[in-house]
Amino acid sequence: MSDLPRKAVTRTAKLAALPLGFAGRVTWGLGKRIGGKSAEIVARELQQRTAEQLFKVLGELKGGAMKFGQALSVFESALPEEVAGPYRAALTKLQEAAPPMPTRTVHSVLEERLGAEWRELFLEFEDKPSAAASIGQVHRAVWHDGRKVAVKVQYPGAGDALLSDLAQLSRFARLLGPLIPGMDIKPLITELRDRVAEELDYGLEAEAQRQHAAEFADDPDVVVPDVVHQSDQVLVTEWIDGIPLADVITDGTPEQRDRAGQLLARFLFSGPARTGLLHADPHPGNFRLLPAVEGDEDGEESGWRLGVLDFGTVDRLPGGLPDPIGACLRLTLEGDAETVYELLCAEGFVKETIELDPDAVLEYLLPIIEPAEVEAFTFTRGWLRAQAARIADIRSPAHQLGKQLNLPPAYLLIHRVTLSTIGVLCQLNATVRLRDELESWLPGFLPEDDEDVVPVEARA
Repeated sequence: MSDLPRKAVTRTAKLAALPLGFAGRVTWGLGKRIGGKSAEIVARELQQRTAEQLFKVLGELKGGAMKFGQALSVFESALPEEVAGPYRAALTKLQEAAPPMPTRTVHSVLEERLGAEWRELFLEFEDKPSAAASIGQVHRAVWHDGRKVAVKVQYPGAGDALLSDLAQLSRFARLLGPLIPGMDIKPLITELRDRVAEELDYGLEAEAQRQHAAEFADDPDVVVPDVVHQSDQVLVTEWIDGIPLADVITDGTPEQRDRAGQLLARFLFSGPARTGLLHADPHPGNFRLLPAVEGDEDGEESGWRLGVLDFGTVDRLPGGLPDPIGACLRLTLEGDAETVYELLCAEGFVKETIELDPDAVLEYLLPIIEPAEVEAFTFTRGWLRAQAARIADIRSPAHQLGKQLNLPPAYLLIHRVTLSTIGVLCQLNATVRLRDELESWLPGFLPEDDEDVVPVEARA
């Protein structure tokens, strides 16, 4: 019997209490303003209290609540420092750990999915999990052929918990809006909910991981552990040691931060080009920094490689990232407002019923793509906060224009992954040569790619 369904009432009660707490703080904030405090100071205090309660509740739950927390955590860089600082440790914990599943439950799942003699498949199996996440937890083990492996065991009832939590969270998504300035929370929750079935299917995850492992098998910079065995609710993969990216964020050296950031950007853009798949869960818990192989001279900086885990959520892009992304990015950098606007209209970013000033659109986009304009860019929390504030300020032209833009469904996951990766780069405070990666891997970014630009709908 699963612990998750049994605690459904408790889970719902905890989540349902969140909007009540938010409403109470709004009333408290109104009283503060009447008492003479400025709107800005009151808003900041409300944001801090909202963050405190939200992360406390999410940290106590698995399922969709934790999934949402992990997705939200990569945007921590956009929060004001006085809000983000006290909760950074809680966010990092969400990325790496959750309360473990009872050992008896783990054993019953393994017996049901691998057979009564499941222990014979392993020379060693550690009952204490090495990591726990939203739908499953990972145990360290040694496979019967001597390989060190990671055994991912899905929580029984995880699907029900995911759907229930995300449905509950979506009901008051509007109240979470002030937490991450400039970000609409509801589409994020909807997109997470839409991908529940895919993430619960370990067969699909194994297939995606095998494709990446084969493609990156001899890569000097990126390491993807191969799949050893897969069945319903159990996935066995090769084990990789390394420094969790969350630890690099908190304690890494400048060299480690820059190297991790460069390789993260490289994987974001090279993965779709090489495999036709986009790894769509880029929170720090899914990455490790590994020492380079001794004697390997292929890595440009050498020293460190990036280990990539968890392929439960991927976007299938047979032709790589859509050509219009690269073309639009390059033309924006060139200042070609008219052509950029035509491309955005053709791709559905501007609905047919809307008419915008191309120069205003260009002005809206240029600050966002600043990292691609220079040879090397240092991603900082301050930069991301400035971007978020510019778009969130209802008095700014950027806010008014942004409200009129549309995000086509075909670009939804690409957009979230890109934003999430930028959030992690800012947490790393990494200096990255982003333009190098764009020129190497992003279709349409180089001028000679112009004749190959194909609308994303035509590629599907």
